[in-house]
Amino acid sequence: MSKLTRREFIAVTSLTAGFAIAVQPISAKVITTDNKGIVAGEVKIPVKDGTIPAYRARPTLGKDFPVILVIQEIFGVHAYIQDVCRRLAKLGYLAIAPEMFYRQGDVSKLTDITEIRKVVSQVPDSQVMSDLDATAAWAVTSAKGDPQKLGITGFCWGGRITWLYSAHNPQVKAGVAWYGRLVGESTILTPKHPIDIAMNLQGAILGLYGGKDTGIPLDTVEKMREKLKGCSNNSEIVVYPDAPHAFHADYRPSYRQVEAEDGWKRLQDWFKKNGLV
Repeated sequence: MSKLTRREFIAVTSLTAGFAIAVQPISAKVITTDNKGIVAGEVKIPVKDGTIPAYRARPTLGKDFPVILVIQEIFGVHAYIQDVCRRLAKLGYLAIAPEMFYRQGDVSKLTDITEIRKVVSQVPDSQVMSDLDATAAWAVTSAKGDPQKLGITGFCWGGRITWLYSAHNPQVKAGVAWYGRLVGESTILTPKHPIDIAMNLQGAILGLYGGKDTGIPLDTVEKMREKLKGCSNNSEIVVYPDAPHAFHADYRPSYRQVEAEDGWKRLQDWFKKNGLV
């Protein structure tokens, strides 16, 4: 897939309304959260070189909502990520999921995981950090967000970004990283990984990992846990011994209800404990 030109970048506007094609068929256990009591839908976030689409959900009534940035898996901001935003809005948060791969391509329309990874591999961490800064700013100026209450959560690819963004932005109070990769090769596009920035974390991060995750070896999780012991921000890692990768993804066969529900409860408690209420 070729990169978007600037004209295409500005003109293309819509997030996918359903699930990413690459993860069909959808599990019968998929969770669907309604819009009762919340405002939810696509918005546009002004960034350095145009606008990017994002999915936003917040309570219908009120203002000064705690802001939670929701970071996608490699499949983009599809129905699952949008539903996570609605779940958070039901809890009183302004949840925003910006489309992080927008310039590089629309992964929701791809069926081949190899092609999806090619798109994702072109996304620079610097671009992601800048777009998240823009999203956090937009939340305050245009969506009734509280500038003093910023949190973040992400899944898989977004789990890694959750760690990195907390080191990047000192305004982050807390984050929850769901099975995000912790180590990796240093490249021009991805110069550092969570284990490299553990001592620079600004907000308190809760890492949720699966003991049977074949893509994230437990020894790397333990190395990160050791690194966190030297930090002053009380970040933690929880490992579910029998859980695979993507155990929270209710639309996939990897979903594990017990671990997913426990992790979601831990997320809520973590945000409250760290002032995101």
